[in-house]
Amino acid sequence: MTRGVVLFAHNNEQIDYVAQACFLAKRIKHFMDLPTTIVTDDKQRVLKYYNGANVFDNIIVSNPNIKNKKTYNDGSLSKKVLDFKNYNRSDVYDITPYDETLVMDTDYIISNNLLANCNHDLMLYKNSLDVSGWRDDSEFRLISETSIDFYWATVIFFRKTKENKMFFDLVKHIKENYAHYRLLYQITSTVFRNDYAFSIAAAIMKNVVDLPGKMVYTTARDILHKVADDELTMLVEKQDRVGEYTLLKSKGTNLHVMNKFSLNRMIQG
Repeated sequence: MTRGVVLFAHNNEQIDYVAQACFLAKRIKHFMDLPTTIVTDDKQRVLKYYNGANVFDNIIVSNPNIKNKKTYNDGSLSKKVLDFKNYNRSDVYDITPYDETLVMDTDYIISNNLLANCNHDLMLYKNSLDVSGWRDDSEFRLISETSIDFYWATVIFFRKTKENKMFFDLVKHIKENYAHYRLLYQITSTVFRNDYAFSIAAAIMKNVVDLPGKMVYTTARDILHKVADDELTMLVEKQDRVGEYTLLKSKGTNLHVMNKFSLNRMIQG
């Protein structure tokens, strides 16, 4: 049985997801000792700029074709609307080279080997923790106020089984008919999100088990400042103080960093 990690990296006008994937792959190797495959629409950038042949087990070329527009924050005072190429995550069952696969967003920073303990056929995060301690997290508990549980598509573990093939086919179906499912589950946003598609599939099939621990995250209104081995330093937005931050450190904690700009700045030095 082979086990590895698959990362999707499709750059937009300003955010270098390929750089994030290379940074994450090195940490996966260091903390989890697992091989990593990158799925990208720009293989040459991987090879030329990030020495990809030495970082990744495989480079798979896949073009998501459809692009969303998304608002990206860089702290609490800056935001931009950019392309968001997130449409091929559901293809991972068909393209993964591994029998057991962990899928991670490239803005997920690995600092321990907790996810090496995945031991069920299909696992996602439902429980989460905002490091600020004060923000309303209701959007990450239900996909709408009157609807179903929210599951994060940020990290997914699955094995190649017939039931999981059905699950990922269902996610594709939901994606292709998103206008219908968005109304059915009272989702207010018109932007397609993998979180919503996977949450709906989980509600229908009822075959998902929680990943170990919690999805710990900083929002895009926070700023990642430094990464030193397993210690992360971040500036977290203060309550009712726009543009002011509290310095916070974590050690040995995996962290979902939604401020992609600050992550890229940290990677590039």
